[in-house]
Amino acid sequence: MVPDPDDREPELPAVDDRLVSPGAGYEILDGELVPVRDPGDLSPELPDVDARLISPGAGYEIHDGNLVKLPPVAPAEAVRRAKLAALVEAHAGAEHDVACDLLTRTSRTTDLTSDVSVVPRAPDPATDGRQIEQLAFLVVTHTTIDGAGRKAARLAARGVRRVLALDLEQVLEWSTELAAWSPLAGDAGIDDRALAVALPIAALLDAGKADDAVARALLAKRNPVLVAAEAAAGSRAEAVADGELRGKRDALLVVFAIHGQVPVPADRTQIGDERDPARLDRWIADAARGHAIAEVLAGS
Repeated sequence: MVPDPDDREPELPAVDDRLVSPGAGYEILDGELVPVRDPGDLSPELPDVDARLISPGAGYEIHDGNLVKLPPVAPAEAVRRAKLAALVEAHAGAEHDVACDLLTRTSRTTDLTSDVSVVPRAPDPATDGRQIEQLAFLVVTHTTIDGAGRKAARLAARGVRRVLALDLEQVLEWSTELAAWSPLAGDAGIDDRALAVALPIAALLDAGKADDAVARALLAKRNPVLVAAEAAAGSRAEAVADGELRGKRDALLVVFAIHGQVPVPADRTQIGDERDPARLDRWIADAARGHAIAEVLAGS
C-alpha cells in the first residue's frame, strides 16, 4: 500500500541548513528570534539594509522577531512577477539595477523581501554595501493586501521612497501620510527619477500590452540593438526610394527620346537632382503629351 503523503514523517533539514544568517547575533527557537547574547550588548544603531538576519534562500522572512514562511507562488502569480520584472528592467535608469526577491533589513528584528526592486547600482558611500532600494513592487491579491500594507510601512520607514502593489485590477501606491494604499489611474504612468522612461500602468495590468511597452522603453533608451535595427531599416527604405527615383528619371528620358527630344547637360542635371517622385510623375505625363523639355521642367 502506498502511504498517504500527509501521513509521512516530514523531512528534517540538514544540520547546517541555516535559517538565521551567521553572525547576526540571533538564533531561532520555535519560530521566534532570540538574541544569543544580552540584548543590552547589541548595537542600538539600525543595521545596514544588506546586513542579513535571515539566510538568503531560506524561504522565510523575519517580522518583528517572528519567523514567517514565504508561501508558495501560484503559476499565475509567478507569471505576473516575471512580467513585472521584465517591464521594470526595461524602464529602469542606467544607474539602477532591478532585483527580484531582494531582502531588506528594516530593523534589528525584521528582514523582508520585495517581489521586484529598483536599486542604485553605486554602493552606499557610508557602508560600502548596497543602497536602499528606490522603488519596491509587491504582487498582491485581495487576501494578501493587508499583509502587504504592513510590509510597505516597514519598507517606507526604512527609507524606500516608493512602494507599489500590483493586483489583478489596479496598481496601488503606499501613502505614509495616510498609512494606506492609494490607487493609481489606469491610464497614467509611473514617472520616477529611478526610471529612464515612465512605466505605463496599463502595461502592468494587461499582459498583452507588456511587450509593446518594453519595446517602446528600449527604443526611448536608445538600446544599441534596436538603434542598429532602425538604422538598417532606414537604409533599406532609402535604397528602395532611391531605386524608385532612378526608375522615374530613366522613364522621363525615354519619353523625351520617343518624342525626339534630347535634354542638354543642364536638363539632365535638373532631372538627376529631382527627388520628389510626384513631380517626376507629372514631368513624365507632360513629356508623354509631347511638351517641350523646357516647358516640362518648368512645371511644378
